[in-house]
Amino acid sequence: MMTRRSNAEHAYVVAYDISDPKRWRRVFKTMKGYGRWLQLSVFHCRLDGGRRAEMASMLEDLIDRDTDHVIILDLGPAEDVELAVESLGKSFQPIERRAVVI
Repeated sequence: MMTRRSNAEHAYVVAYDISDPKRWRRVFKTMKGYGRWLQLSVFHCRLDGGRRAEMASMLEDLIDRDTDHVIILDLGPAEDVELAVESLGKSFQPIERRAVVI
């Protein structure tokens, strides 16, 4: 596994196959807090190492390891990723980096 700074954002595609509708809704609601919903069971996320670990931990707690499946595809550093997306139908809008005021 690659070592990276925890504050460097990476771009991710998260896709899941959840066998139970109740668990699927819980996973969907959880994922809405981490990225943009692209289509059924697929999200595009921009996360630093801490948020990625937090997301994976939350998903691990929600799924049934015997029947459900979640994949997290690391596309690399978010600043360096050149998304080449072919979208048929509804247009795709990549996640923009924006300031967070605390």
